Amino acid sequence: METASNWKVMWKEVRHDKLALCGLVLFVALVLTVYIWAFFIDEAQAIRLNLSNMNRAPSARHIMGTDPLGRDMLTQLVLSSRNSLNISFIVTIAGSGIGMFLGLVMGYYGKFVDFAMMRVIALWGMIPNLMLIMLFRTMFNPDVLGFSLIMIIVGGWGGMAMMMRIMTFRQGALDYVAASKTLGSPNIMIIFREVLPNLVSIISSYLTILLAGNMGLETGLTFLGFGLPPGTPSLGTLIAYARNPATMQNRPWQWLPAALLIFILMLCINFVGQALNRAADAKKRKV
Repeated sequence: METASNWKVMWKEVRHDKLALCGLVLFVALVLTVYIWAFFIDEAQAIRLNLSNMNRAPSARHIMGTDPLGRDMLTQLVLSSRNSLNISFIVTIAGSGIGMFLGLVMGYYGKFVDFAMMRVIALWGMIPNLMLIMLFRTMFNPDVLGFSLIMIIVGGWGGMAMMMRIMTFRQGALDYVAASKTLGSPNIMIIFREVLPNLVSIISSYLTILLAGNMGLETGLTFLGFGLPPGTPSLGTLIAYARNPATMQNRPWQWLPAALLIFILMLCINFVGQALNRAADAKKRKV
């Protein structure tokens, strides 16, 4: 019941915030459009080189022109968006899941468990995530999608763990946790059936921040050449065309749509995240 109530509060806050509601609708519409459109694309044909069709300006045949390899830019944009969204969703869910579990355990049990895990997080937090990924890619050069996923996930769980630790500490001091312990409820049940549902609003707010951050991280890494393997379309790959001065000035159709799309997606997530953040704090709510 508590979880359902939290979802109602979050939806009410989003619904009464015009920017958040428009952002949510636009984000869902863009995501659905990308996935449905990509489903009907023949990827083998889409990535095939056509050197006689290189760098063509937008026309009736190619609405958004072609890239330096003669491929249709609209098709490339759809496939790139799908791949970037896939990466962002996967690493956000996996990384936050790990951090959520560890944070709950740390905050609930405290003492030695908390002390030991905090030392690990503190040590790991001293290493910049971006630098770590670039270092491993340079040392081992593993051009496989799984490596990029694992590296981003490994570097992205610490923030969620710290946030969940603090919030679980606060929940653990409340009467309902003490009552559950007195009644003999197993710790695992108290953590996941009593404590976790009360943190839904805060978790949802943090997930939006994490999703936007991972989307920007994946795009940035691919732009720099340390993200997805070569040949895998990504928004970062399309934006990287702008590194060529001639392309940046004379062929904006090759990089500008991808840059605008990532900007719009992150803006939508930001608006929704602000509303969810207010929903998590009763003092900040508009309704």
